[in-house]
Amino acid sequence: MRRRLVFSYSLLMILVLLALETPLAITLANRETERIRADRLADANRFASLSGPALRSGAVSAIDDELRRYRELYGITAAVIDRERRSVVATGGLHVGSELTDPAVFGALAGRQMTIPEVIWPWQADPLVVAVPVNDGGEVIGAVVTVSSTNRVRRSVTVWWAALATIGLLAVSAGVMTAFRLAGWVLRPVTVLDVVTHDIAAGDGLARVPTQQGPPELRRLATSFNEMADAVADALERQRAFVAHASHQLRNPLTALRLRVEELGPSLTDEYGRDEHKLALEETDRLAQVLDGLLTLARAERAQHAMVVVNAATLAASRVAAWQPLANRHGIALRLRPGDGGPAYARAVRTAVDQVLDALIDNSVKFGHSGGRVEVSVHHRDDGVVVEVTDDGPGMTDAQLELSTERFWRAPDTQNIDGAGLGLTIVAVLVDASGGRLTMRQAEPTGLTAQVWFRAAEPPAPARPVEAPGPA
Repeated sequence: MRRRLVFSYSLLMILVLLALETPLAITLANRETERIRADRLADANRFASLSGPALRSGAVSAIDDELRRYRELYGITAAVIDRERRSVVATGGLHVGSELTDPAVFGALAGRQMTIPEVIWPWQADPLVVAVPVNDGGEVIGAVVTVSSTNRVRRSVTVWWAALATIGLLAVSAGVMTAFRLAGWVLRPVTVLDVVTHDIAAGDGLARVPTQQGPPELRRLATSFNEMADAVADALERQRAFVAHASHQLRNPLTALRLRVEELGPSLTDEYGRDEHKLALEETDRLAQVLDGLLTLARAERAQHAMVVVNAATLAASRVAAWQPLANRHGIALRLRPGDGGPAYARAVRTAVDQVLDALIDNSVKFGHSGGRVEVSVHHRDDGVVVEVTDDGPGMTDAQLELSTERFWRAPDTQNIDGAGLGLTIVAVLVDASGGRLTMRQAEPTGLTAQVWFRAAEPPAPARPVEAPGPA
């Protein structure tokens, strides 16, 4: 957009300069032409006044001497012709009967003063031809023709035009620089607004647009944008606070409700009552899981996150060891595949790698089948650290993968399995807050592969030992 504005300003300035300098250039050429034309006409008229008696009497020696001295002094050839267009006197080998002099000669014999060309342009190398009639008692009896070089006039016009072009070039350069500064001043708030918009979309809810830059219209736009961003941030914060408070406050009555339901168990004697009692306990446990997931999600969606450097390889090994008993209980082989070797330091939100591994391993074990396998690996890729969890369970279709990170979404064939539908949502939020990428695809031949990419980081500096104080 800046280039378009600068191009528009520059084009307008060039058109204005052309409209001003073109008539001025033509005027300068006419002025220089008129100056030399008036000088040559004055000389030719003087020669015409001397040529009248000479043509009548036939004594042309005096006029011949005048024309020769004129040529020696100024380098201008001249000729005197009679009414039959015969040369009476000529200097410098001037031949009157040529295409160069014929138009001027015809006009002079008709009683007019002729100058060819009418305007001397720098690109024309033709000489200046001036012809005036020789009158005697009101009768035209001949003509005087002079032919002079136009080099001096063309050089003078060229110098004037070069000066005009230089002035125009300087004006255009100054105008382009002014246009750049003006376009930058006008578009700077728009550029800042674009950057702040991307920052807010990336999760920086505190980013705002300066309101003291640019024209008044854009300042009002920046103020309105900041007010809108404040309103949206306040609404989101209220929503997160409500979810967090509601989830937290509902845990106490839910815990009390579960205790009361448990106390009803010994008083139930029939089989139907015991089955219903078991289902009630399972529903309270599921509701507790939903509340825990909502509380975790509300905390993960906070605008500001503390970034830390963690060893993803060590965390993966610890999480695999922690989930090993549950995997064994389900008959699933959970193992950690060897990676690149050595530590894999990644930059992420605090506890993000732990929670991501917990959610992905939990899903793989939960939806896997007895005799299945779940493999966890950590390796370096694309200047980052990739944490990968692969299983051979039922997997998901492409359409289900697109919906898998939606809140409370669950596949139709997994509705009878415990869960709240918030695990992958929490993973996506934590990965996004860490500046990473979550990629899920179908494994071969069956199952699901989830890859999480985190930015690589330098190993943390070792803590300096604290010196023990000396004896008092």
